[in-house]
Amino acid sequence: MDAKKRKKLQAAGWQVGSTEEFLGLTPEEAAFLELKLTLSKKLKQHRTAQGISQSLLAKRVGSSQSRIAKAEASDPTVSIDLLIRALFATGLTRSDLAKTIRENRC
Repeated sequence: MDAKKRKKLQAAGWQVGSTEEFLGLTPEEAAFLELKLTLSKKLKQHRTAQGISQSLLAKRVGSSQSRIAKAEASDPTVSIDLLIRALFATGLTRSDLAKTIRENRC
């Protein structure tokens, strides 16, 4: 949020803080959630760029289409294991995965 908007909200009596403060997350919990969000976003981007359907990707990783949809939507029940296996099944390399994580400073 930019400084101007923050000042305006505070002047109106609103309390402004971070998502981590609002949810009471530790730095480790916040980093974990950011990592999952980053991987989910990358999965959808890479899958669509490769022209792979959710159904085909699900078959490749031994899962269901609905589970892939949940993975792409950052559903909290989806494991990082499934996200990473799905990313690799789309053709993402270990190097690409590391770059994605580094760039987002999870």
